[in-house]
Amino acid sequence: MSTDAFRPTVGAVVLTMNDRPEEFPRAMDSLLAQEGIDLDVVVVGNGCTPRQVPPGVRTVALEENVGIPEGRNVGAANVNGDYLFFFDNDAHIPDPDALARLAAEFRRVPRAAYVQPRIADPDTGVTLRRWIPRLRASNPAEPGVVTVMAEGVVMIRRSAFEAAGGWPGHFFLFHEGIDLAWRLWDHGGLGLYRPEVVVHHPATDPARHDSFHRLNARNRVWLARRNLPRLLIPFNLLTWTLLTLWRVRGHSARRASIKGFTEGLGGGHGTRSPMSWTTAMRLTRAGRPPVF
Repeated sequence: MSTDAFRPTVGAVVLTMNDRPEEFPRAMDSLLAQEGIDLDVVVVGNGCTPRQVPPGVRTVALEENVGIPEGRNVGAANVNGDYLFFFDNDAHIPDPDALARLAAEFRRVPRAAYVQPRIADPDTGVTLRRWIPRLRASNPAEPGVVTVMAEGVVMIRRSAFEAAGGWPGHFFLFHEGIDLAWRLWDHGGLGLYRPEVVVHHPATDPARHDSFHRLNARNRVWLARRNLPRLLIPFNLLTWTLLTLWRVRGHSARRASIKGFTEGLGGGHGTRSPMSWTTAMRLTRAGRPPVF
């Protein structure tokens, strides 16, 4: 039988706000240079008409900025492929076989719902702690099963993505990766971290955004209220609160966190679909109890 029958089909989704005139073309060049796959690419303009788009790449222009997770949902609905690759527009892929290697993991591990490469700063080679999808993050080169994801550079099995309901569009920004990962696990899937596949991304600090602390706090509450059995919600939120008090410095940042926490408790989290206790135990055995 021809090996072409097993050629992976990958739909890549890239968001743009036309604010990265140098990084975006490099990202697109590295994406379109991928080999060993059938690649379909869509660029979603979040509140804009995409510019600097290579010939042959489809675009979707949204009249307003609907946020990153909903923009990705729009992209997923407008691209073809058995696997979906979500790709930040300031990242780039140094090796032309990277996506083929990620896609091969889904055949190797039939229960895999998503596969994340190692994300590293192109200048320093540093992998930030928040890019390593497990609690013990001292060694970014250690592969294995993981329970969360760094959502800016990740490949997801389309059938699993659709069964889980896609990204939580109303989150707008932050923690949508944990929300989706938990739901993928609750549908019987699991996540893989493959650090031998490297994607470059500048090591920026999300806290540079004024809205970071408020949205970060609000979405942590929404995450728990949407996904956890009621018994686990107070433990999750208590853990998060203690970590926030320890990590966050500065009066304005703490005030924004309290505002977001209060906003999250006030509602807006959407339909509750709590994970089963079986899923909670699977996540715990995989190294990350859902109270963290």
